[in-house]
Parts: sequence; C-alpha cells; structure tokens
Amino acid sequence: MNVPFLDLRIQTAEVEAEVMAGVQDLLKRGDFVLGDGVARFEAEFAAFCECDHSIGVASGFDALKLIFRAMDIGPGDEVITTSHTFIATALAISSVGASPVLIEVDPDTYTMDPSKIEAALTERTKAILPVHLYGQPAEMVPLLELAKKHGLKLIEDACQAHGARSDGRRAGSIGDAAAFSFYPGKNLGAFGDGGAVTTNDATLAERIRTLRNYGSAQKYFHDELGENSRLDTIQALVLSEKLKKLEGWNIERRAAAEQYTKQLCGVGDIKTPTTRKGAEPVFHLYVIQTKRRDELQEHLKAQGIDSLIHYPVPVHLQKAYSSKGWKKGDFPQTEQLAGNILSLPVFPGITDAQIETVCESIRQFYEKNVETGQAQLNF
Repeated sequence: MNVPFLDLRIQTAEVEAEVMAGVQDLLKRGDFVLGDGVARFEAEFAAFCECDHSIGVASGFDALKLIFRAMDIGPGDEVITTSHTFIATALAISSVGASPVLIEVDPDTYTMDPSKIEAALTERTKAILPVHLYGQPAEMVPLLELAKKHGLKLIEDACQAHGARSDGRRAGSIGDAAAFSFYPGKNLGAFGDGGAVTTNDATLAERIRTLRNYGSAQKYFHDELGENSRLDTIQALVLSEKLKKLEGWNIERRAAAEQYTKQLCGVGDIKTPTTRKGAEPVFHLYVIQTKRRDELQEHLKAQGIDSLIHYPVPVHLQKAYSSKGWKKGDFPQTEQLAGNILSLPVFPGITDAQIETVCESIRQFYEKNVETGQAQLNF
C-alpha cells in the first residue's frame, strides 16, 4: 500500500460544495480584496483562538514581519528565537533590520528551552519569539515570566499550531501577539498563501490593519510607510469553511499520533514525540528521531511510503546567514536533531490501515537490521 505524506484532497472534498457556493456569491459581489468575507473570518478566527483581534494578511511570514513593525522592532534590535525552525522565523526578524539571536530547543518537545533565555539577553534584546513547532505548543508560562521580568515582548510563532493549547490557553492568545500561516498544508490551510496576526492589544491590532494596507486607515490617506499584505476574500471564504472542521481534523491528527506512538514504542532506536504536561498539541507533523534516519527513509520510500525531514539544515548553518559567523558545533542539540528527525505521514483522513502499513514497514526495517547483526542504537 502506498502512503502519501499528505493528502489534501480529503479535506478539500469536505468543504468543496460550501466553498464553491461562496465563490459564486463572491463573483456576484466583486469584493475580492478585504471584502466582507475577510472581516467575517477574522472575527471567527479570533473567537477560535480565544483572543480579541485577528487580522488577515498575505502569509505567515508577513504576519511576523508586521508584528515586528507594529512593535517598532527594527535595526539594532535583537529577537531571541530558535535555530530549529523553518527559516521564515528568522527571515522575518531580518526583514525589519533586527537580528535573530538563536538558542537551543528542548530535545524532547522541539520547542524553545526557557532555561537558555537569560544567557542570550543583551541590552539590545526587544522580544522573545518561541515557535510552536510541529503543532507542539512551547512552554509559555516561564516565557511569560521572563518577558515580564526583563520588559520584553513575547511573540508566538503559531504558524504550525492552529488549535493547540499551552496550560489551558490557545496558541495565539498567550503572548503580546501571534503569527499564523494558512499555507495549504497547515492544519488550517487556504487554497494558496495566507496568514493572520492575533492579539489582545487593540492598538497593536489597529496599527497592523493599517500597515497591511499601504499604511492607510482611510482610503487614499497614508499615515505611514505600509505594505500590501492583505488576505484575499476568496481565501477567507475557504478558511471560514475549513475552520468549522478544524476541531474535528485536529482530533483525527491526535488519534493518528496516538496510534503511531503505541505501535512504535520499543521499536529499534526510535524516539517518538514527547508531550509535556499541560500541553495539548495538534500534530501538524508527527516527528520521530532515529540515528538511522537516512536509511529508514530510503527503506520507506522503497515501500511506497512518503516521509519528509523538517528541517535538515538548521537556521545557523544556512548559507543565507553565513555573514553571522555561526558555525557547526554552535548548537549541538539542534544539529543532532537535524540529523535524526523524520516526519511520518499524518493528516485528517489517514486510515488505520495506512498507519499500520507505515509502522509495519518500520518494524521490518529494524528486524532486518537485527538479522544482519547490526547493533541497535539508543538515545
């Protein structure tokens, strides 16, 4: 049985009729940019995230960038984040002229290690940017305490965590502001690019609304140098329909993760995801660790099973950041993860049979290694 890494057709089929009806209505109205559908989705998403404001923008990257701009974070400033993340996290900091300051993640949860924060602080530090990576919410309570203690902004990169909770609070409602991505493969994905900022700060929300629209709160009157970063109405319609399904889809992801963890427990040197106490992940990705990652991935590929690596090159080793002087060995924990992590198929609609196929293939890989006398490696 072939198993795809992701099958968006299942989700699309569940909302296709409603989306097409909405598009037909939109074609009659013609409010394609910042139309009524955008305002409606913004209100719905704010309610879902249990916060006061949601502002639709063009992407998750733009959501982060606009948060920094609205907070007046720019040249000469520093933002603390992690090296184990998608590069957009760091690029958004760089895009406003600020500098990313990288720290290690917890090797079990893949999220920011709060114990590393204070050693990274300087007089130029303006914000802490934890990433709710793979749908695992960061440990926000100590981060809130640190931000308050040092007078820093706390910004959530929630681009992979739609619906996750940290100690009872929704991702996107905990820090001063949060960024979400609606890239098609996300737990809540559009039919193209899209993003949103969530916040409980009315003043910040209003400034981001202005910045996303050429710095204009009133048409043809421009109060500052803004940008064109607006969520299209058609994407807002798609997201509104998908949002109705999101809780159920996240439940399916958790169930799939539970099946994987149960079946892979004790298999070879595999380390399954760890959920810390107080966290409610949404498993945007199901990521295992194994020192035989590359061999295992090739084995799965030969069996018709797709898998991916998120992310093979840490931020500090990316060529784009070579001018920073970071080098191999600077973040050993992150580098070890980059060499060991493998993301297995997980998506709403994945079947028990598909999960069993993946797990059986993994078991066969390790059984073959035992038969050939190859040693089992443990973390």
